[in-house]
Amino acid sequence: MNRLKTLTACVVVGAALTAACTTAPSGRQQLLMLSDSELNQLGAQSFEQLKAEQPLSRNAAHQRYVGCVVNALVAELPQEWRSQAWEVQVFADESPNAFALPGGKVGVNAGMINLAQNQDQLAAVIGHEIGHVIFRHANERMSRSALVGAGVQAGGALAGTRTSPETARTVAGLLGAGAQLGVMLPFSREQEREVDVYGQDLMAKAGFDPAEASRLWQNMIAASGRSAGAVQVLSTHPDPQARASALEQRAPALRPQYEAARAQGKRPACG
Repeated sequence: MNRLKTLTACVVVGAALTAACTTAPSGRQQLLMLSDSELNQLGAQSFEQLKAEQPLSRNAAHQRYVGCVVNALVAELPQEWRSQAWEVQVFADESPNAFALPGGKVGVNAGMINLAQNQDQLAAVIGHEIGHVIFRHANERMSRSALVGAGVQAGGALAGTRTSPETARTVAGLLGAGAQLGVMLPFSREQEREVDVYGQDLMAKAGFDPAEASRLWQNMIAASGRSAGAVQVLSTHPDPQARASALEQRAPALRPQYEAARAQGKRPACG
């Protein structure tokens, strides 16, 4: 635990000294202050804390289902990401949410499994979250935070934390691990647009129907309307209806890619 506190404080406070300008998969320039190994270590340790402090699902069928979807998506990632040891955990939380952390860690709430009506819709949300990892958005948002001083304050607060749950929530928030875990800095609109596009492309390459991405968002919007705060992720994502419409408009162009994947034998049968 002390090692985690020290690492987090040091990498955030000292980040400005090692800033690097890189190019995101979308082509835009990013300012990244942490190394992949540092982010992966933070992601892995935070994931262990979350598993220790949050209730885990005992539904073996759900675990196999989510694992199947993740494996199909990961198989289509670039080699540097595909070669990671990806880990999946279903949490016994009825709020519809999912997240991915640096280091190849994926968490899905039971509520998201219930909300997603089929494997394609589940692939849409998981592909979206994996996109945040591929685009190194956690690194980018921590770097931006450090530049304006918020990162230094967060690092200092984390270094002084005494309890394991507090540490887990703070690190998870910095890395972007779901609204229910206390996200401190929501992803920007630009970042969300990037992973909307990336996630929908990824699911089509893996043999999941890209048209279901829009339908998933419609499900989340409907669920939020039935119960105030039912879908907390909507509070940190801009204009969900516009995003659903954009995904719907993109789907026909991805149909040939989806059909080609199916013709190549990429036919996920996750459940």
